[in-house]
Amino acid sequence: MTALWPEEVRLTGEGLVLREWIEDDVAFMPGLFDNPAVARFTPLPSPFDEVAAKAHLEKARLRRADGSGRRLAITTDGDEPLGEAVLFLQEEGHVELGYAVGPAHRGQDLAARSLRVLTAYALELGLGPLRLKIDAGNAASEAVARRVGYALTDAPPEAKVEKGLDITLLTWEYAGS
Repeated sequence: MTALWPEEVRLTGEGLVLREWIEDDVAFMPGLFDNPAVARFTPLPSPFDEVAAKAHLEKARLRRADGSGRRLAITTDGDEPLGEAVLFLQEEGHVELGYAVGPAHRGQDLAARSLRVLTAYALELGLGPLRLKIDAGNAASEAVARRVGYALTDAPPEAKVEKGLDITLLTWEYAGS
């Protein structure tokens, strides 16, 4: 797969800096991702400890290297990560975006702000259609999707078992703001 982006991606907007994960971020990752909401609504491993954090950093580097996507740290200043925004090119031709915000940083509209920045970037690159896969029980994520201009599609729900949990993923697509 040919990379569509530069070696390093650093996106700014909405009072945020979305940047590549770095080695120093491993220490922050368990505090961001080792919690029940992330365990329930994302494919990230649980528990999310230092070993999982190092593996996550390696996955981010592999995605960057093979050109299939980006995992970016959500920050307000380019320093401490507060969560993650992701963009993955799918074999079916669409782009899947996602986000996770650490529990200590919720209530700051970080998910919607980072999704707006990532959506604008994907559109700037000419990518699309832009989609989110949101668990049917994740009302907070559904609200974020709506605020940013994503709409629920009529695609059939995707039922699967992940981490021993039955989940039903609904497809949302960017319809513009």
